[in-house]
Amino acid sequence: MTDTADPAVPRPTRRTLLRAGAVGLGAAAVTGFAGAPALARGGDRPLLTHGIQLGDPRTDGAVVWTRADRAARMLVEVSSRPDFKRSRTIRGPELTPATDGTGKVRITGLRPGQEVYLRVRAESDRVASEAAEGRFRTTGRGEDPVRFVWSGDVAGQGWGINPEFGGMRIFAAMAERDPDFFLHSGDSVYADGPLAESVTLPDGRVWRNIVTEEKSKVAETLAEFRGQYAYNLTDDVLRAFSAHVPQIVQWDDHEVTNNWYPGETLPEGPYTERDVDVLTRRAQRAFHEWQPILPKETVDGKIYRRIPCGPDLDVFVIDMRTYRDANSAGTAPYERILGATQARWLVEGIAKSKATWKVVASDMPIGVIVPDGSAIEAVANGRPGVPAGREAEIQWVLHSLHRRGVTDVVWLTADVHYTAAHHYSPDRASSQEFQPFWEFVSGPLHAGAFGPNQLDPTFGPEAVFVNAPPRANTSPLEGFQHFGEVEIDPESKRFTVDLRDIDGRSLWRTSLTPTGR
Repeated sequence: MTDTADPAVPRPTRRTLLRAGAVGLGAAAVTGFAGAPALARGGDRPLLTHGIQLGDPRTDGAVVWTRADRAARMLVEVSSRPDFKRSRTIRGPELTPATDGTGKVRITGLRPGQEVYLRVRAESDRVASEAAEGRFRTTGRGEDPVRFVWSGDVAGQGWGINPEFGGMRIFAAMAERDPDFFLHSGDSVYADGPLAESVTLPDGRVWRNIVTEEKSKVAETLAEFRGQYAYNLTDDVLRAFSAHVPQIVQWDDHEVTNNWYPGETLPEGPYTERDVDVLTRRAQRAFHEWQPILPKETVDGKIYRRIPCGPDLDVFVIDMRTYRDANSAGTAPYERILGATQARWLVEGIAKSKATWKVVASDMPIGVIVPDGSAIEAVANGRPGVPAGREAEIQWVLHSLHRRGVTDVVWLTADVHYTAAHHYSPDRASSQEFQPFWEFVSGPLHAGAFGPNQLDPTFGPEAVFVNAPPRANTSPLEGFQHFGEVEIDPESKRFTVDLRDIDGRSLWRTSLTPTGR
């Protein structure tokens, strides 16, 4: 698409689009397939039940997702103008019960940094639904900075959609930053976190949740896992955000169950299906049905992949969940958290990257001690000295990059439900063959706040900044919800990080200068 917008046509802002989206999509909770509420209105016209989502942006386009209440064909109208003159229509996939009515298509042929306007419809028996509208900007803007936001953890620890609170309002704060995209660092749903209709806070205030059937118990069936994503997209703010900000999504544990690993058998308790591998297959299917990601564009058909975002940024999305060894004390000489194939892919990809900055989108932090009972859930084992357990595999990655002379690598993560800036240096480390680097943590988006956790000395981390709540599982009402923002200047190439609160206020900032090696 090479046409340009008419300067006489007013261009809506991200704020007005979000406001319009929140008003125009208020009926998005209704669905028509099994395991979901009945269709709210009659007639022969198809209905898009949960709006649209945008994902995995590139310099020439993005993935567009939607869902219909009946079997229909997905149609996407694309234009560089808000009045849709000189538009083109892309025929997407059939939306059928086999995929819970969901479907997605990648649109291409756009210019870097282009404003793109979308109208998505579902057509059945030559009758089309009303259009769901969206807008995004392709990456690689050239003269303008690259700007994106990141965070993780949605509807966890009993804190669901509360209309009295304004829903998941942090998504509006992120949209106000006008990002090119949003990096979702995992725990996009809490499939293991049932919701109660109300929760009384320590100060006597009452938090009131919207609760659906699927959110009233732990997810075990495919329909229940699908219901986790359907629930989140009933939130007006999140749904409007999703139609205007492309997402790069990864998973962590709560898309399946807390702290899971392959081959695990759950203890007796709320689960009737205790085989984690069975739960994982169902959860992964629901994830790929309901998220704007194309499995064929990932390396393994699941999660890990590279997202090129122009000359100044490559994003490497990793998966610390699927190929890990069982959670243990972390004292064995070598344990996996990436797996050999993914670890080699990560090193080779970063080493070959010509982008100024290489961001590793990690679903878990490196130096933060995250326990799983008496075992270790993340990387750090809490012991000084020679790297052991999963630390040994991360050491191999860091050492391999160092030996190839790779610098300007930044790790971004969420998971621990507070925000922090960690600087890693071999001068403070017991494992010393690596380049100094930063790891920035931000979250949660809409969940209980915790922390801070202790740091492990193996890779020499220093907590330069931390913002955490005074006690465990503080509600969103208490304000300890966070997201991070990155802006890369096209001239100086400086990588500026802001750690922001629920209202978008910057709590801390730093700017990194590339070394160019």
